[in-house]
Amino acid sequence: MPQGQPFKVQKLGHAVVNVGDLERSKRFYTEVLGFKVSDVYPGTMMPGGMVFLRCNGDHHCLALVGGAPPAGGAARTLHHLAFELATLEEVFRARDHLKLHGVEIVYEGRRRAGCQVSVEFLDPDGHHLELYWGVDQIGSDDRPRPPEEWRQTMTLEDAVRIAPAGQDTTIHDPTLKARIDG
Repeated sequence: MPQGQPFKVQKLGHAVVNVGDLERSKRFYTEVLGFKVSDVYPGTMMPGGMVFLRCNGDHHCLALVGGAPPAGGAARTLHHLAFELATLEEVFRARDHLKLHGVEIVYEGRRRAGCQVSVEFLDPDGHHLELYWGVDQIGSDDRPRPPEEWRQTMTLEDAVRIAPAGQDTTIHDPTLKARIDG
């Protein structure tokens, strides 16, 4: 990690793309490319609907958002890219680092499906990016966490306080723990 950098990106975690026909794209990715569906949001949860797809143990490596304009125009657009961090503490340090550099943060906390703790922000060109930790893993039973166990929050601090079953949000850094316990 660069000197003074308070976090290190581990990998490209997932991409989210806008699609013109959600069902057609879901069939393509599952039937042609072999992805598996982890979760689906109806249009009431996400305008146009959303399908979370996986090709490994991560809850999702690709998500599709429906309702984009027809193909040929501006339909092929990126919704966001997400980068995995190694620890929960790094998500907090990343948020502080982004704020220090005047980066526009558009969301922080825990989303629903996948239950990862994240900070979302815009790059200089307006691309939506996410730094996250703790995405759910899909086990050998091939079943994702049920929706009633999701614990959406709107702050990183609440993400620590209101964790879903099995997600260890213990903070080991005493200074950070004191800030959260406030």
